[in-house]
Amino acid sequence: MTLSFDLIDGNAGTLWYNITHCDRDWNKSDLFTSDYLEGYDENQVTDFLPSFNTKVNYVHYRLTLPNSDVRFLVSGNYVITVWEASEPDKPLLVRRFYISEGSTSAAVVFRRPMKPGTTDTHQQAEITVTTGGLPVTDPYRQVTLTVMQNGRADRMHAGLTPDFVGNGRLEYNTLSDKTLFPGGNEFRYFDIKTVRQTRQNVRAIDFVNGVYNAFLIPSDNREFKPYFFNEDFNGKSVVAIEESNDPDREADYLWVWFTLPAYQEQRGGSVYVTGDFCSWQYTSDNRMSWNTAKGCYEASLLLKQGWYNYEFAFLPDGASSPEGFHFEGSHWETENDYLVLTYFRDPATRYDRLTGITLANTR
Repeated sequence: MTLSFDLIDGNAGTLWYNITHCDRDWNKSDLFTSDYLEGYDENQVTDFLPSFNTKVNYVHYRLTLPNSDVRFLVSGNYVITVWEASEPDKPLLVRRFYISEGSTSAAVVFRRPMKPGTTDTHQQAEITVTTGGLPVTDPYRQVTLTVMQNGRADRMHAGLTPDFVGNGRLEYNTLSDKTLFPGGNEFRYFDIKTVRQTRQNVRAIDFVNGVYNAFLIPSDNREFKPYFFNEDFNGKSVVAIEESNDPDREADYLWVWFTLPAYQEQRGGSVYVTGDFCSWQYTSDNRMSWNTAKGCYEASLLLKQGWYNYEFAFLPDGASSPEGFHFEGSHWETENDYLVLTYFRDPATRYDRLTGITLANTR
């Protein structure tokens, strides 16, 4: 596994990291560091280089795991934290990742939901887990599933227990709502791999105050429009540059300007532009502002050159995940990826084993 990231306007220097083992609910597990890692508690990120020929200066870091300092001993959920040596209490980066044993397998089949009110807007997975040689004595307590749509923490169902058990198979059927998800829509996208000319969904590129600015074509409200398929990355993004084979160091950062026309300002919450590029989080960095004079929502984000998927979301005040299908709509036909994680709690151990990971697509 490779973790790569940039420190914008930072001084090139060694960073530190540590790795924490968690249970299936992402709480710190009861294991000692020596139980899940072979190596040191804290280690250095020593692979870094400054950007080259860019208007926005940054330092690019790269860390490969496992390495000569760290080797993993058990499966499960993990969190890596990166910080500067001078400020150990202020993390620069926190990311989750998984290590699977591959000892169980899951077969996934998608059905059109039959629950009233969801037939046209939702998707549902029928999942069968084969436990193999696991010593399962109480499958309803020992084995749980986590299902995520497009790797999104705000589209996740965790702690799922089976609906039927028999002959080394655990079935999660479509008679319940456990695996029911809104289908959403195909993602919006734009291309900023070059600053020399405009690409897909980019209206103009200007150089202002020493930084490139990319102005996207104003978006449309798709909430009540029929479904239309287009190829996408299911919310992800790819760093790339047309003029170089080294995008890690030579891709520049641009201010990308988003515009979403609306009849009126949405009350009782905020509108965000979101995607994998912001880890599906909803913060002041990706919140949109209402422009009364123009009748639209606006936002500007500093993004590295590449190809991006994104969508708009309405987050009610006090909520942790978006509400409804504002601006995007939802369709049962939408092409999505689903990640199925199988956890097993062995009475002989003090941690949740991640026994299998399955990636399934609705197509």
